[in-house]
Amino acid sequence: MRLVALVMSACLLAACAPKATAQAPNHTPSPSPLPTPIASPTPDPSPAATPAHVFLIIMENRSYSQAISSGYVSQLAAQYAIATDYHGVSHPSLPNYLALTSGTTWGIADDLFHALPAGGLGAQLTTAGIDWRAYMEGMTKGCFNSPYPYALKHNPFAYYGSACPSQIVPFTRFATDMAGTAPQFAWITPDLCHDGHDCSSTIADAWLSQTVPTILNSTAWQDNGMLVITWDEGEDSANSVLTLIIRPNPIVHRSSKPYDHYSLLATIEDQLGVARLGQAAQATPMTDLMATQAPAPLRSKSS
Repeated sequence: MRLVALVMSACLLAACAPKATAQAPNHTPSPSPLPTPIASPTPDPSPAATPAHVFLIIMENRSYSQAISSGYVSQLAAQYAIATDYHGVSHPSLPNYLALTSGTTWGIADDLFHALPAGGLGAQLTTAGIDWRAYMEGMTKGCFNSPYPYALKHNPFAYYGSACPSQIVPFTRFATDMAGTAPQFAWITPDLCHDGHDCSSTIADAWLSQTVPTILNSTAWQDNGMLVITWDEGEDSANSVLTLIIRPNPIVHRSSKPYDHYSLLATIEDQLGVARLGQAAQATPMTDLMATQAPAPLRSKSS
């Protein structure tokens, strides 16, 4: 009987004891293989009118104070909406470009090529039947073999699935498309000089002064379109960058809300009607910068 009692006591102790919590193993992130970002449920869309076309220009390596001091950029900042507390999410270039197109840096902290799983913003838009195009200045021999001043690290779409989608085209097509049928989403990467990476702010500013009017003069932008200009990373300790949102009939506005590349991805995905990828799902969209003035009512003809 004593033996039976001891056995029963041991069983009761084992049943009541707390279970140990499994600990996730510590490991260094590896660029490949990597998990695919999961699209999370998208919050209610912005009450602002959805742009018919979205254009995005990515410039290089200027902090907020440096970017806004350029002549043409300062003119745009005075006329349209700007984010004054916007930040890159990493260094160097590539992880910021990946964040803008998939909602994650994938643990990458360099500018080398990494074979990532198929996916990202481009594949998402293709699946949704949304016409898009990425214009790469200097790309003369495809995504992977074009020489300087083209830079693969500034073409994030080629990393997903290690492929070069047909929507990635040379920038030489841009003016023709703007004069004809523009894609609903247009990504624009200047070459390594015109984006400010290897050349002065003056040269980069001059390139913008020639390129932006092509967009603003297009029917695609004038019909409730949206142009965003941002920089991949800043050169100060806060990684601050300038981001402008340029819409017809704008309400000039400066937002001091904290935003980053995930906020911009969330904003773009909300406007295009697709689910948010990765960390964009928890980001705050930049809706306060998208407000436009109501058009003036038409006057009735006098009798």
